[in-house]
Parts: sequence; structure tokens; C-alpha cells
Amino acid sequence: MASGGSAIRGSRVGAGPMGEQDRGFHAERVAVSYWDAMGNETIRYFAADLPEDEIPEVIDSPSTGLPAGRDKANPPQVAKNEPYKTHLAYVKERRTPEEAVQLLDEALQKLRSSEGRA
Repeated sequence: MASGGSAIRGSRVGAGPMGEQDRGFHAERVAVSYWDAMGNETIRYFAADLPEDEIPEVIDSPSTGLPAGRDKANPPQVAKNEPYKTHLAYVKERRTPEEAVQLLDEALQKLRSSEGRA
């Protein structure tokens, strides 16, 4: 069974070109430019009635992953990532070596007394 014509399957008869501009409501919007440290510009669109304080000052640049800000002359710098700290590193920040020795002695004394070796 052969079908005739050159119609595209699934299209309506009389359908116009794709992306017709007369269909639907287009909300007013504003374009906001952001720049990253490498000079790349990213444009984001926001609703025109959105208050200025709700438009973000910094976004992540989709091309580089760097933070991008609204001031072209002073783009935000990459925050320095601190390496992962172990539990012991945090404890050493809070205690002096003398306090550590004292706590260790107290813990050993407690352990020995519970075993009956004190």
C-alpha cells in the first residue's frame, strides 16, 4: 500500500513553517550580561518585572565553569579550594600539643583503671 504526496508524516494540513511567531504569549524580558575571568560573556534572560535584587550577581559560566559577574572590568575570582581535612587535622587546630598529651594521659589512666591495672 503506497501513500501518495510529499506530506511530512504527523504534520497538519495547512500547517505553516515551524516556529510561527504569532502563536503564544511572549513575556517581556531583560538581558543581563555576565563575564568570567577569561573574558567570556554569558547572557541570561530574566522577566522584565523581576525586582533587581532577585537577579543574581554571580553565576557559573557554562563555557568555563568559572564564576561570572555582572561587572566586566572586575569579574569574580575563583575561590581557593582548601584541601580535604581529616578529623585529626581539625583536632590539631583546636588543641595545643600540651593539651593533647594531657588528654592522652587522662584517657590512658581511665582505660587502665577500668582494666584494673592502675
